[in-house]
Amino acid sequence: MEETFEFLKAAFEQVDLELVRINHYADDSAGDFVLDPWGLELLVEVKRSSLVTTETAKRLVHDAEQSLKSASQEIAFMVVANRVTADARTVLTQHGWGYLDLRGHLSLRVGNRVVISAEVRPHWSPTERTEALAGKAGLEVATALLMNPDRPFAVRELARQLGRSPSTVSDIASSLRRELLIDEGLRPDRARLFWAMADRWPSKRTYLAESPAPGNVLGITGPLKLGLDDVETSTGWALTDSAAAAILGAPIAVRSDAPLDFFVPDETVARRAKRLLEPASSRETAKCSIRVAPVPAVCRERLDVQMNFYEWPVAHPLFVALDLAQDKGRGREILDDWNPKNGWDRAW
Repeated sequence: MEETFEFLKAAFEQVDLELVRINHYADDSAGDFVLDPWGLELLVEVKRSSLVTTETAKRLVHDAEQSLKSASQEIAFMVVANRVTADARTVLTQHGWGYLDLRGHLSLRVGNRVVISAEVRPHWSPTERTEALAGKAGLEVATALLMNPDRPFAVRELARQLGRSPSTVSDIASSLRRELLIDEGLRPDRARLFWAMADRWPSKRTYLAESPAPGNVLGITGPLKLGLDDVETSTGWALTDSAAAAILGAPIAVRSDAPLDFFVPDETVARRAKRLLEPASSRETAKCSIRVAPVPAVCRERLDVQMNFYEWPVAHPLFVALDLAQDKGRGREILDDWNPKNGWDRAW
């Protein structure tokens, strides 16, 4: 709420109004802040969201009905969001809600007494980079949130899941929150966090002259830790990029003899692969490419997809999409038209 208050306070100051914390009014039992336009001392109850759609707006209005019934004095409801869609703005306004769209618009209507609709300074730019994602821990946190975008996490729970200290996760979460990439419940602004990750996603590969084959054809399944016995509960190689995207239903065509792109679990496996499969003389002569997984979840949470021409475990759609996003031309066009099925959440 501290950050939300600062956003609202700055916005109202631009229209010459002062917002005051509710604890300055100890006798009031409702509301979060007090807005004092022309001495009216209007109580303001605020909600925070990353994205407000029509459905979100309707849910906010419905949930506020009980507060209105029990309130002893008039309350103005507002939502602060990274983005409020046009249709959601209409729903909110029709039901007497105000909003601060952090892209630069403030609106508040209380009957005929208070009517505010103003362009204000935006609080974020879609092209901003975030230092929270500069290290591996930051990518791990962002990955966990985008793989479960509708689930509210607690810092300690997320820290246990990732094997990180609560203080590390808390620092990263605070940074992501300041950049408006997540909300107070650690729920992500999906598209913004995805593209911020894409900006940090490693794309450098090692090209190999041979490709391992499922079934231990070359006698190297064990040393390379392919992880083919129990795909969805083990760690191993994960097919990614164009071939994986085609398997997962993305609108992309791939040649059956095209070199495959893999994530491998760690540096040790990568070194063994280079020794056993030998480096390719060029990208054009390579049979496959490998990269060490940027986060453990890439090789730990693979998919065993039916109707898979390549017979390889596939990386989660999130990681495949991050690879496609590295191609600012065709790759991003594919992402625009790709809506994963089978319950996988679109994060871009």
